[in-house]
Amino acid sequence: MEGEDSEKAKNKTTVTVLYQALTSKDVDVVHFLLAPYLEWWFHGPPTHQHLNRLLTGAPPYDSSFKFIPLSIIAFGSMVLVEGYDDVRSISWVYAWIFTDKIITQVMEYYNTSVTITRLSSLHIRSQLGNCQYVWQSKLSDNKSVPGLVLAL
Repeated sequence: MEGEDSEKAKNKTTVTVLYQALTSKDVDVVHFLLAPYLEWWFHGPPTHQHLNRLLTGAPPYDSSFKFIPLSIIAFGSMVLVEGYDDVRSISWVYAWIFTDKIITQVMEYYNTSVTITRLSSLHIRSQLGNCQYVWQSKLSDNKSVPGLVLAL
């Protein structure tokens, strides 16, 4: 358990440093923290692909969009980050996945309610009660938005 807590703390610190680097546009730090071939999942309107545009330089990049986390929480190899852009009324959640102490996968969700569950058995069953609710995004509570469930 202690090793798992240490891993979660290190992963959370790494993601915090990543967001500091994104804010200051420190490309060297960002490249150091991310795997060269990052697996990327996106859910939301195509116009909201702010992180993709920032990291790849693809137009149209909107430099006024700020990645300021309001909450960061770690679950083993996954770190969840939630934020909100007041100017655009956009809520966002990023799930960063670590492999061997480096970020290898990112799942980004814009204007989407995200719920994280933990399967309670090795066998996935459709019966109620086999999943343990772990976390749910809070910033889209008052909006009518799509919802997704991620299983750990």
